[in-house]
Formats: sequence, structure tokens, C-alpha cells
Amino acid sequence: MGIFSRFGDIINANITALLDRAEDPAKMIRMMIQEMEDTLIEVRTTSARVIADRKELERRVQFLQQEADKWDGKARLALSKGREDLARAALAEKDLIEENLQLATQEIKSIEEQLVVLDEEIAQLQQKLDDAKAKQKSLVARERTVRSRMDIRRSSNRSKLEEAFNKFETYERKMDDMEAQVESEDLGRSKNLADEFAELERDDKVNEALAKLKESMAAENRSEK
Repeated sequence: MGIFSRFGDIINANITALLDRAEDPAKMIRMMIQEMEDTLIEVRTTSARVIADRKELERRVQFLQQEADKWDGKARLALSKGREDLARAALAEKDLIEENLQLATQEIKSIEEQLVVLDEEIAQLQQKLDDAKAKQKSLVARERTVRSRMDIRRSSNRSKLEEAFNKFETYERKMDDMEAQVESEDLGRSKNLADEFAELERDDKVNEALAKLKESMAAENRSEK
């Protein structure tokens, strides 16, 4: 691809639209900036060569104009001396020089028109380049902001998870303590209940022994009578 074809593609490109379609906008814009900078260097180099060509043509025009003036003076001199033949030859040389002079002048005009177009396109490319660099800075800033937000969010989520785990562990410890307390109280109740039943059993034995004693004493009294 020639520099002018590539140059035209860049000038006509919609940077925002290109970035919207890109999978990696940051990489895309870096490539675009490099391409623009390379193209700008090439176009400026071409412009410098064209300007040098114009200067050379301007010097040639100046030389040809001087030569035409010289042959005009010679024709006048020859005619003043009655040498019409020499005057004709001098005018013929002058006419040939003026033809070359006209061609050189037209070429200079064409180069100047080309330089005007190049100047406008270089200005447009520079604007595109500035726009791309501005978007690059914006993308970098956005990327930093997004990464910062992601880091904050991850840090926040990590803190929340740790807080949730701590709360869960605290709740588990609390439940363990409550269950231990309940089991402790149940153990106490079981011991007291067993004692109560033992006392009831002892009471039954005592009552039974008391009843037997009363029956025995009553029998003894009856026998004495």
C-alpha cells in the first residue's frame, strides 16, 4: 500500500467507530498512532522533496528568463546593425527558451497546488493524530479507573466474605456454648431426678418395714391378751 493510499484511509477513518469494533481498543489505538506517525513522517519527507523540486524549478525559470532576455537583446543588436538574418536566429532561440520557460512555470504551478493539498492533508492527519492520542489518554485513564474499581470491589468482597465467615464462626461458637450449657443443666437434672427416685424407693422400704413392725407389734399385743 502506497503512503498516499494509506494516508487517505487514515484521513477518512472514523477513529471512534474503529475503536468500537476493536476487540482491544487500547492495542488498536496504539497501532493507529504508530501508523499515523509513520505516515506523517513519510508525507513530510515527500513534501520536503517536492519543495526542493520547486526551488530547483524556480532557479531554472530565473535562468531561462535571463537567457530569453539575452537573446532578445541580441536580436535587437543584430537588427540595429542590419543583420536581419542574425536577428531571426536570435528570436528563434528566444522562442525555444520561452517554451521551456512556460513548461517550467506550469510545473511550478502544479507543484504549488500539490503542496497546498499536502499542507491541508498534513493538518488533517495531525488533527487525527492528536485525536487518537487524546483518546489513548482517555482509554488509559478509563482502564486505570476500571482496574481501581475492580481492585476496590474485590477487596470489599473479600472483606465481606471474611466478615461473614467470622460471624458464622462466632455464631457456631455461641451455639456450642449454649448446647454445652443445656447439656450441663440436663446432667444436673438427671442426677437430682435419680436421687429423688432413690429416695422414693427408700421411702417405700421404710413404709413397708414400718407396716411390718406395726403388724408384728399388734400381733404380740393380741397374744398377750
